[in-house]
Amino acid sequence: MPEFVIGETDFLLDGRPFRILSGALHYFRVHPDLWADRIDKARRMGLNTIETYVPWNAHAPAPGEFDLSGGLDLDRFLRLVADAGMYAIVRPGPYICAEWDNGGLPAWLFRDPSVGVRRYEPRYLDAVREYLTRVYEVVVSHQVDRGGPVLLVQVENEYGAFGDDKRYLKALADHTRASGITVPLTTVDQPDMLEAGSLEGLHRTASFGSNAEVRLAILREHQPTGPLMCSEFWNGWFDNWGAHHHTTPAVDSAAELDALLAAGASVNLYMFHGGTNFGFTSGANDKGVYQPIVTSYDYDAPLDEAGHPTPKYHAFRDVIARYHKVPDSVPPPARPAPALSAVLRDPVRLLDAPDRFGTWEFHEELPSFDELTPMPRLALLRTRVSGDRPGILTFGEVRDRATVFFDGGPVGTLLREHHDRAVALPRANGELLVLVEDQGRVDYGPRIGEAKGIIGGATLHGEPLAGWDVLPLDLTVLPAPVTASTVEGPVAGPVLLRASFDADASADLFLDTGEWGKGIVWLNGFPLGRYWRRGPQRTLYVPGPVVRAGANELVVLELDTMLDPAARFVPRPLLGHTEA
Repeated sequence: MPEFVIGETDFLLDGRPFRILSGALHYFRVHPDLWADRIDKARRMGLNTIETYVPWNAHAPAPGEFDLSGGLDLDRFLRLVADAGMYAIVRPGPYICAEWDNGGLPAWLFRDPSVGVRRYEPRYLDAVREYLTRVYEVVVSHQVDRGGPVLLVQVENEYGAFGDDKRYLKALADHTRASGITVPLTTVDQPDMLEAGSLEGLHRTASFGSNAEVRLAILREHQPTGPLMCSEFWNGWFDNWGAHHHTTPAVDSAAELDALLAAGASVNLYMFHGGTNFGFTSGANDKGVYQPIVTSYDYDAPLDEAGHPTPKYHAFRDVIARYHKVPDSVPPPARPAPALSAVLRDPVRLLDAPDRFGTWEFHEELPSFDELTPMPRLALLRTRVSGDRPGILTFGEVRDRATVFFDGGPVGTLLREHHDRAVALPRANGELLVLVEDQGRVDYGPRIGEAKGIIGGATLHGEPLAGWDVLPLDLTVLPAPVTASTVEGPVAGPVLLRASFDADASADLFLDTGEWGKGIVWLNGFPLGRYWRRGPQRTLYVPGPVVRAGANELVVLELDTMLDPAARFVPRPLLGHTEA
């Protein structure tokens, strides 16, 4: 069997120097029917390795569960990598960041506030070991020394940005070895955090996107022998709702890649192909201001969100060709997607029929989302208040968006990013309803693992409000309309709408949400993700395998106001304005 080891200056594959030319491709962000296509396009750009994270919370949505089916079939993904003649790097965390909800850590793990987060704490480590055992049951047989593609396995992820608990890192490394992982183990950190995040015996690698020579020199100070590797070469960036679409000039990124390769370093492009935060999987950042991440994870990568080569793809391929042989053929350019349209109709209004969206449960004290099972992404809260004067409704903290209704009419919307906590009620005698939305759990920094929903309860006139009916919205089974009906003009949410359209064939589509407000979309039952008028993202990517030849059903949950109740598919993605 092949042998892959760390030599004095190089990675060694069967005793010969081997440079890793890797690209990040997250199987969980790409429709599984498209995995082989994306892997092949990495090979044709000149890469020899595919790197992926493993998202704990996607595989284990509840305690005791571990899903390896469909789009989470890591075994099949690694087999496809091997079938393409490529190698693999696996990064199972347990924390992955990745702009992914909660950095990949399952929210259920932190229902008990005494459970540690990314540190040597028994209950946390017990859960981590259980998770890693399940991952390594898949990965072990795919290691290169057993005839598979896996060259490296990473321990934790950019840990130096969070802590310096060496006992915790050693526990992860020890369990990894005990589980049968025999290939080299690595850590990754930004250059100024290498000391805190590394562990003796694990090969240190760095993450950066510029000034390669300087940052490689810092890495060499911390890693005196062995190959230099930038295992996150940031060739693009992610987007937040309400900001601009990030792009990096292809010529600049290519020059930085050239500097890396000229220095003899190995590299993993982050990202080669970003994919999409389908459903409710996107994370958020909070460094004083909460910033939820958009549905698209295009990342301005060499291969765009729909899997088409960009100018960066060709520029990177040209750079790689200066150092290594690349395949002769390149993927064809993107072609316009079908332009289709359909009328949205058959409204099911949440406030008129809440019982059709879930089951009410009574709580004397207002619970957070994390106290509910299963944890919702949206929940409706209901209580009655009485009094003879207007009042100020105040919440402890809103995570992340709360729309207040009084006697069926909208009063106001509170946003976490604005640090909103209070709204004036025109009178304090009637039914109070609050629709609360989790917009994505923080994926980086000290707020990882925090609870969602309303935190710290609510008061009116300074007095606590008790006795709440809570309805977690079940978004796995969406209610059908009782009767068919049309919609005229703008529509106020929260409301569920449907549209039917015919397609000539299965093909990628781009759904234009520019005239809609804020909400979630499903096509043929597949969760495409969130949209928001504030941008920058305007179109939602629809993977071809989701689209049927013939009849298709689109379902939209509009939470705000929809100016034009029509679904329009446009030829190309619209990811928003850039700084330029």
